[in-house]
Amino acid sequence: MRKRFSLLLIPAILLLATISFADDHSKVHQPKLTPQNSGTTQGLIAVSPVSSRVVWASGRGGTFVLTTDGGKTWKAGVVPGAEALQFRDVQGVSDKVAYLQSIGDNTTDFRIYKTVDGGANWKMQFQNQLAGAFYDCFAFWTPRRGISHSDSVNGVFPDIRTTNGRTWKSISANMPPALPGEASFASSGTCVATQGESNAWIATGGSTTARILATHDGGDSWNAYATPLVSSPSAGAFTVDFRDAHHGIVGGGDLDPADPNNAATATSGDSGRTWTLTNKPPVTGAIFGLSYVRRIHNNDDVDTHDNDGLTRAVVITANTGGAAWTPDEGKTWFALPGVSGFWAVAFASPKAGWLVGTGGTILKITF
Repeated sequence: MRKRFSLLLIPAILLLATISFADDHSKVHQPKLTPQNSGTTQGLIAVSPVSSRVVWASGRGGTFVLTTDGGKTWKAGVVPGAEALQFRDVQGVSDKVAYLQSIGDNTTDFRIYKTVDGGANWKMQFQNQLAGAFYDCFAFWTPRRGISHSDSVNGVFPDIRTTNGRTWKSISANMPPALPGEASFASSGTCVATQGESNAWIATGGSTTARILATHDGGDSWNAYATPLVSSPSAGAFTVDFRDAHHGIVGGGDLDPADPNNAATATSGDSGRTWTLTNKPPVTGAIFGLSYVRRIHNNDDVDTHDNDGLTRAVVITANTGGAAWTPDEGKTWFALPGVSGFWAVAFASPKAGWLVGTGGTILKITF
């Protein structure tokens, strides 16, 4: 999104604890939080687990980081020619293959890179030429099929798609008309979510209504649906995730520090057509990123039953506004004590999730 507010980024203060909560039905245990050394002090903005061992993250200063041992050690690198850019999104495919998407101050700073050798070399696949475009996030259905989303330009979303993992083509003619000023937020690389073979949802704001743009045919056609989240030039829906083809959650808020109490989440049970506000999460500002406590399909953990009871669990992070999690999609919330300064969160399994943020901080989260 082109309109950005400067936020004071407070370094993470990590309080490691295990706290039990009981109700009439079950006992809920606070997750374990373990700091890890990323090998960089650049701010990390997006994270993409491939498995419980292989995880990619990306951020400022053209930086990417990679672990192949679950975060015991991380390797940091900088993409040549991208030193002045910020990688606001990353998609890991394997320990060798990954995609990066950048933003910057100039039209041509919005780029997509790919590596096939573990980050030793990167090839630029896309470089924006459209004045006013601002590519916020991308997401993939398969290692070769994905979409990238931009803020609107003159009422049109200049989104692009790859079907071969090499070239990107415009699908702007497939997109619904944009509202005046409608845009998304490049806060964690999660303003677009994919699911299954052809479902995707895009979270927007910046205008009079925060919307979800939805496709169920791989981007050939789209519909737009209103959400109850606040929307303005500095506010809207920032981040979205779906646990199956029907059930999803969206989070957002307001970047304006004078209006910090709009952090909110809403859920849908009908593939994104209608949305209902959840109970208010215990964070302030804007929810930068969220993720279901999921097991990704190609995860390699031995225990295949560790998702029992966590199907509807979600972790959210609101940067300096804190972080929290819910076991039931927003009916009940638990703050993550002392966790601040994180931009993004994603899971390989309930036992292997990662938060990344300010100053190169990485926090492994285990349920």
